[in-house]
Amino acid sequence: MDTWGWLTLLDKRESRHQEVVGYYRAFSFQRGLVYTSDYVLDETLTLLFRRLPFTTARESLDRINEAITERYLTLLRITPEQFDHAIQLRLKFQDKPRISFTDFTSMVLMRDRAIAHILTEDDHFTQVGMAFQKVP
Repeated sequence: MDTWGWLTLLDKRESRHQEVVGYYRAFSFQRGLVYTSDYVLDETLTLLFRRLPFTTARESLDRINEAITERYLTLLRITPEQFDHAIQLRLKFQDKPRISFTDFTSMVLMRDRAIAHILTEDDHFTQVGMAFQKVP
């Protein structure tokens, strides 16, 4: 799940909030594995605390931590080797300057874990020729 997915899931003011909540619940009910990364959580927490009242942002952080503790969510941490691979992707896709480095780290993790689907609105994942599919 990328930053957009987290924000849409956690912020009721987001236009696709209900759709994303429904997708997340159905996916979780089917025992689907949900992954995110330390880089994505970095972006997510920054935006949550910037956009939402502190109490609401704190509650969102608590829900994320609970999901990790209860193993509904797997937090992947970027290794030095994966960081280097993300740099190589950044250099390879010089024609796509709008792809964030966080997205490249996510792509490396997804490739390494054979994860094909990503909860995002970001078309960058489909523009790199790595067979990623956006959901919902």
